[in-house]
Amino acid sequence: MSLFEDGRPFLRALPAQDRRALLALGRARGYAPGEVVLRENDTTTFVVAIVGGWASVSLETERGVRLILALRGSGEVVGDQAAVDHRPRSATVTALGPLDGVVVPGDRFRGYLAARPVATVLIMRQFSSRLRSSDGERRSLASEKVLQRLAARLVELAERTGHPGENGVDVDLPLPQHDLAAAVGSTREAVAKALRLLREQGVVRTGPRRLAVLDLALLRLLAEGRAAGGRPVGGRTAGGPAPLRPEESPPAV
Repeated sequence: MSLFEDGRPFLRALPAQDRRALLALGRARGYAPGEVVLRENDTTTFVVAIVGGWASVSLETERGVRLILALRGSGEVVGDQAAVDHRPRSATVTALGPLDGVVVPGDRFRGYLAARPVATVLIMRQFSSRLRSSDGERRSLASEKVLQRLAARLVELAERTGHPGENGVDVDLPLPQHDLAAAVGSTREAVAKALRLLREQGVVRTGPRRLAVLDLALLRLLAEGRAAGGRPVGGRTAGGPAPLRPEESPPAV
């Protein structure tokens, strides 16, 4: 499973001339934090090329629970599936912070793809990548515990948006706890419990809109569903909190 797109973002993978041509087809638009860019089940077909900021891609489950499927950032396009197949939007895209985009009408985007084979190949590759990620997400939700899924999300955030900090990796895109729970596919309470375990064992440090990963190597082990030979998480001694192992994680929700 992965919150982030594999490979180079669509816009950056395009030849410079094709990229300029696409952006010239639309109009610039800014979005405020929390503003909906695209809404699930809407029948609109426009595409948004993200040129700055981050957005979440989410859907509502049958139980009314919000599930974050992915994060999209600068250089990526959203809304392309509905533009191509004319079906209702499959997910909601929401600005995580200030977001800058270029809105391209669906008919113009389809004409653009028809005239540029390179862009068509790239968008097909993007469809395939997102389908594979969706398959992995379903497998993860069915088989992994909350702590393992949380660890995997935190590893991704650290690797894709982090920078070296005083004692570890400071994450530049720390999700609010309710968004983190939605990205894990669990309740806020279960994720809060798992985060508390990680904090107590010195694996992460959290604060209002702040997240630092103190032991990235051990967090990777937890994401993989294993611990290193029973050693305490975060290098704690026997006098500290009990070692945290994947089998002790909160139950899947």
